[in-house]
Amino acid sequence: MNSIPTIETERLILRPHRLSDFEAFAAIWADPNVVRFITGTPISRENSWGRMLRVRGMWHLMDFGFLAIEEKATGNLLGEAGFQDMRREMMPSIEGTLETGWALIPSAQGKGYAYEAVSAMIGWAQQRHPERQMTCIISPDNEPSLRLAGRLGFREFARSDYHGEIVVLSREN
Repeated sequence: MNSIPTIETERLILRPHRLSDFEAFAAIWADPNVVRFITGTPISRENSWGRMLRVRGMWHLMDFGFLAIEEKATGNLLGEAGFQDMRREMMPSIEGTLETGWALIPSAQGKGYAYEAVSAMIGWAQQRHPERQMTCIISPDNEPSLRLAGRLGFREFARSDYHGEIVVLSREN
């Protein structure tokens, strides 16, 4: 079984999700402002439970996944960031890549937390999985995430229809 890392940055602790995170985790995914550009629909508590289990399972099967983003100063759960391989049925295929993603509560947005967290995750992945290409998919209407992806080195290489139009980006290692 693969171990799940804990990564510290100046303001954040990126760590495995804990059972005690569940209520805050469910509240994050039930927030319409969080999911507006991700699923478009708030996620039920039950489906949040399945999502949290999937996050932990990804680490054990793939040796990568998402980490909880905890603010050092307060201990509050701000969101999550990391990688997944969802075997999405879309063209072009991004299967086999480190699909990079992030989600933060609205009060944490616009403060550089996502950049700090995803930068740390990219650094971890470059050491642990240097052979894997990194990709992400973002709604074309999500301008803040598109700007962040650009700052992180991702570049658009396609547009696709995956439950609505998306921008497909990749990052050179």
